[in-house]
Amino acid sequence: MFDDKLKKIKNESFYFKTLPNQLLKLLKFYFRLEVENAHHVPKKGPAVIIANHSGFSGLDALMLNHVLVSEVKRIPRVLTHKLWFSTDFTQKTAQKMGFYEANYDNGLQFLKRKHVVVIFPEGEDGNFKSSRKMYTLQEFKRGFLRMAIETQSPIVPVLVIGAEETNFTLKKLTMKMVFKGLKLPLPLNLIPLPAKWKIVFMEPIYLPYDQTILDDHTFIREIASDIQELMQERMHDEIKKRGSVYF
Repeated sequence: MFDDKLKKIKNESFYFKTLPNQLLKLLKFYFRLEVENAHHVPKKGPAVIIANHSGFSGLDALMLNHVLVSEVKRIPRVLTHKLWFSTDFTQKTAQKMGFYEANYDNGLQFLKRKHVVVIFPEGEDGNFKSSRKMYTLQEFKRGFLRMAIETQSPIVPVLVIGAEETNFTLKKLTMKMVFKGLKLPLPLNLIPLPAKWKIVFMEPIYLPYDQTILDDHTFIREIASDIQELMQERMHDEIKKRGSVYF
């Protein structure tokens, strides 16, 4: 019985650690990933990493997680879509990869424990948007901002370039009749295309506000909009100087 348990542990170690790590190294080569300014992520203490979300498959979350572990030497807590937690198997797989359900309480607790938390403020609207809106940031949800202010954590904006051309989406579907509020993508391709990827870490944003500002919803919305605009402008600049997408 003990041997069976030991064998199970070894198998889980292979499937949830060794295999994904090797796969991510392969994907890094496949996408010819370039990383810029990873030093902007604090070496210790809490930090809120916010990134644009695209390419419905979630490869952007996987690759950003891999970069933070391999190059920054931080183990992030990545807040991800609730579908990852719909079954025991997918939930276990997600947690082994450092994925946790995207909600305010999870993010707040991780930051209070001095972890790096990765958030995609666009949520499903960014990840599942039609490819016709490629590299157009969708409206930011404000939870990331509230977490940062409440825990006095810096915000590090990140641009992920390449995921848009790796997986194309025809449109976003809203499942009103079956699952109220559930949004899903209508993909054009399931096999990831070999687009060149670049992950750009922007300078940290330190907000000079205490928790009293959290009651000013209009001001919070304005700050979130300003950060979104800052990222959008930098995105345009990066796209302009970009070379060939696939070659």
